[in-house]
Amino acid sequence: MSQRKEEFKVSGEQLLAQVKRLIAEGNVRRITIKNKDGKTIVELPLTLGVVGAVLAPPLAAVGAIAALVTECSIVVERDTSEPTEGEVVDKVTK
Repeated sequence: MSQRKEEFKVSGEQLLAQVKRLIAEGNVRRITIKNKDGKTIVELPLTLGVVGAVLAPPLAAVGAIAALVTECSIVVERDTSEPTEGEVVDKVTK
């Protein structure tokens, strides 16, 4: 399984909604929230099978961060079975 990273720039108002949407997608392994200067504010490692009750405290922290920042970025590490750019894939033809 390979991983790829994506980065989204969001306002503080959009932060919590974006994080919840990303978690709901299911293939996210880690979410890192950085301030506008690129300094990491929080990292949320996610595992398969994470349920809502386990995520409640980290989401409350994200909500508090959203109230304090005006601009931030979200770095998302995803698991993917599709090859990424530059990745070699072996195919067997019959």
